Amino acid sequence: MLRISKLTDYATVLLAHLAEEGAGMRTAVELAEGSRIGLPTVSKVLKELQRAGLITSTRGARGGYTLGRPAAQITAAEIIDAVEGPLGLTECSTHPGQCGLEPSCRVGRSWQRVNVAIHRALSDVKLTHLIAQEAPGVPAADLAITLGSRPGLRARA
Repeated sequence: MLRISKLTDYATVLLAHLAEEGAGMRTAVELAEGSRIGLPTVSKVLKELQRAGLITSTRGARGGYTLGRPAAQITAAEIIDAVEGPLGLTECSTHPGQCGLEPSCRVGRSWQRVNVAIHRALSDVKLTHLIAQEAPGVPAADLAITLGSRPGLRARA
């Protein structure tokens, strides 16, 4: 199963809080309280997001965090890459030449194409889409039907 980590989910929640209209600068404490994510986890995620340039921080008594650029310019792929590193379905997808089976592998190139397609799709989903809970080209009704038809899967409210 392809799945993002809780930290990536938390990163998206924190970015959504920073993207709220009129949010301005927010402290880690404010983000922790508003998101109900523990302060140590919030601090850890903010550090990763800052390192990736997705947010900026200002030190001092009036300091805090803001988005590094508009929400419409931040992609789901960038969020995942910031927290988890580059997307790689297989070892050869992110590190070509590292697998001993690569010279005789008949499926590696296909997995690499799948990896590129997934990354491209994630790059098309902006933070604004994630906040709106609707990806481009995927109406919410279709998503609910798709997730509702699989046992144990539900669309997030």
